[in-house]
This record gives sequence, C-alpha cells and structure tokens, in this order.
Amino acid sequence: MTKKDDIRKFLVSRRANVTLAQAGLPDVGDERRVPGLRREEVAQLADVSVEYYTRLERGNIHGASESVLNAIARALHLTDVEREHLLDLARITPAAANHAEKTTAAVAVRPSVQRVLDNLTVPAVVYNARQDLIASNLLGRALFSPHFESDRPSIARFIFLDSRAKDYYADWPLGCSLTAAMLRYEAGRDPLNAALTELIGELATRSPQFRKDWADQDVHEHRTGQKVYRHPEVGDIELTYDVFEMPGEPGLFIGTYTPEQGFESADKIALLGSWAATQEFGRLIPPET
Repeated sequence: MTKKDDIRKFLVSRRANVTLAQAGLPDVGDERRVPGLRREEVAQLADVSVEYYTRLERGNIHGASESVLNAIARALHLTDVEREHLLDLARITPAAANHAEKTTAAVAVRPSVQRVLDNLTVPAVVYNARQDLIASNLLGRALFSPHFESDRPSIARFIFLDSRAKDYYADWPLGCSLTAAMLRYEAGRDPLNAALTELIGELATRSPQFRKDWADQDVHEHRTGQKVYRHPEVGDIELTYDVFEMPGEPGLFIGTYTPEQGFESADKIALLGSWAATQEFGRLIPPET
C-alpha cells in the first residue's frame, strides 16, 4: 500500500466518524449513502475549496501547509494523536541515508537502566516501537511471563498470534484495537522502518483480527490507563500503566504497572513476586534489528 492510500483511507475514515451535530451543521433530513460528512462539508468547515480538499483526500497532501492541515484536523474533530498522525503522513519521507541513523533503536538497555528497573518495586518492562520486549525487572518478567516464553518476546505478536492472549487480556478486543492503532501511529512516524513494516505485514497475513482492526484506521499513543490481566498463576490483576520515553535511547519506552494500594491487586502483585522468586527465567534474547 502506498502513502497516498494511507492518507486517503485515513481521511475518509475520519470523515465518516463525524456527525452533522458534531460539526454544527443543520440536518436537513436528506438521505446519505455513507455515514459522516461529505467532502464539501469538510471543505466548508476547513475554509478551503472543495477541489483542494478532494485533492488532499486523494493522497496529494505534500505541500499542504500546517495551518491548512490543522484546519482540516479541526473540521474532522481529530484528537491530538490523530492530528499528529495526519502531519506525519504529510511530511516528506527522509532520505534513506539519514533515516538509518535516526531510527536505529538499541536492542538492549544500558546497565544503569537495568539497575533502575531492578530497583523498582512494581512490574516494569522496556519495549520498542514494534513492541518487542527488550528488558524487564523480575516482576515485569513475571507479569508478562506468557509473552516471555518466546525466544524474542513481542506484545504485538502475542496478542494477535498466541491463542492464550484471549484469556490473558480481560478485554482482548480492546487490547487488539489499541495495539493495531499504536502500530499505525508508529508507522506514520517512521515510514521507512523496515522491521516495523515487516511486522505489520506478518500480522496482516496471519491474523484476521489484526486485519479487521488495521482497517479501522485508528491511531493511538500509549501513555497511561488501566488494564486487567488474567495471569495464569495469580488470577485477575487490575493495574495502572504509565509509559515513559527513554532519554538518549530513541525508540525505546519504559512501561510501569502499579496496583492501587489497599486493593486486592496489590496483594496479588506481592503474590506474583513470591512466585517469581521461585522461577528460573531464561536469558532474554535481544530482538533482531
């Protein structure tokens, strides 16, 4: 699929999500063949000509000013992440020679980072834009133990390709949708990332659920929220996750998972720690670059 196709499908999908009421336009009761706004209505709201908006929606977006793209984002009621994705799609792809240096992410963490992880009292993992698990502390390894049973553990591959994922994630459909949306967001930020493109192709080939979620054109940036994991050893654990970018390591993120004190999940984290202390976890093999 070309970048023009990506732009076209993204704008068409966002246009379909906006109702006349959301756009502040009168509903005159006319029959609409497709949901959402028409092109001329988006053009009116963005204060551009219908011809110009039509050209943009067909993927001819390079050269569009940021002010115009922001106006379209407002007309389509894009979230901040969706607006950033639109700007990413509009950017000219960097030269391949400069790209390798820019996007090569580490495949292991510095010893000092591992010491930080090991001194945390909550589960913590390090992952990259492809959602390969790069490093963890003992509690993180225990929490995501089904993922780590692979030689090269990956959150994305586990959730879409491992039959145990439907049991492990209490809301598996939501987890799938968010994972696909995160991969789309990263692909927009880094369109020449060959490993990311290969992963998306693999998931599209092997997972009907991924194909369904990918077709939704959603984008998502993982920062914070709540998840319930059905751990095979300790049962349901409700945790708040927070994601931090690693300074000096572009493309790597630290995810921490904390229970609310005084609730059952805090006791289960303690139980998880006791179980982890009895395990002999194997060495984590760095992902292929």
